[in-house]
Amino acid sequence: QVQLVESGGGLVQAGGSLRLSCAASGRTFRSYVLGWFRQAPGKEREFVAVISRSGGDPYYADSVKGRFTISRDAAKNTVDLQMNSLKPEDTAVYYCAADSSLGVFRRGPAYWGQGTQVTVSS
Repeated sequence: QVQLVESGGGLVQAGGSLRLSCAASGRTFRSYVLGWFRQAPGKEREFVAVISRSGGDPYYADSVKGRFTISRDAAKNTVDLQMNSLKPEDTAVYYCAADSSLGVFRRGPAYWGQGTQVTVSS
């Protein structure tokens, strides 16, 4: 089992940047595929980005490709999401997530953080 705690959300103007971080604890960090989902008010939770166990092969939703970058640090047991060129439509609660299977991750990872609010003003 793994526990996930997000930090770094906040309020930013359109065009600005934020960096989210997720600290993972519990079982071996490298056993898990890690990534991010988000949920905007009145909408379903959606996939944002995922990164493999080795830290390679990042994959992004089309809506954030070219603006967001996911990375993981095995020494710190963290996975970060650097968000640039933010838009008002990026406003959502962002959730860190983990699963032992990449195939399962996109459909619904087993482990979730509590979420952190990101608000982008126009």
